[in-house]
Amino acid sequence: MTKSELIDAVASAANVSKADAERTIGAFFDTVVANTKGGAKVSWPGFGSFSTSQRAARTGRNPRTGAPVQIAASTAMKFSASSTLKANLNGK
Repeated sequence: MTKSELIDAVASAANVSKADAERTIGAFFDTVVANTKGGAKVSWPGFGSFSTSQRAARTGRNPRTGAPVQIAASTAMKFSASSTLKANLNGK
């Protein structure tokens, strides 16, 4: 599903304009990013939770040459699906 298809589906389901749906979805993602960037966990009961995970710096290998390459430390976004969502996806 593309961004425009998602906006169309949300606008139709919520009976709002596409512009309102796009602003709402954008605000949701902006809020999730801002809060998880600060170290908080953002949860939606019945759906899942968003959090961040720290990746330590490490030495990798260039697959072409085999030469060692330094990989910098980074922060990654994690999503954990709730048991309700997992059950729904698996038809239980």
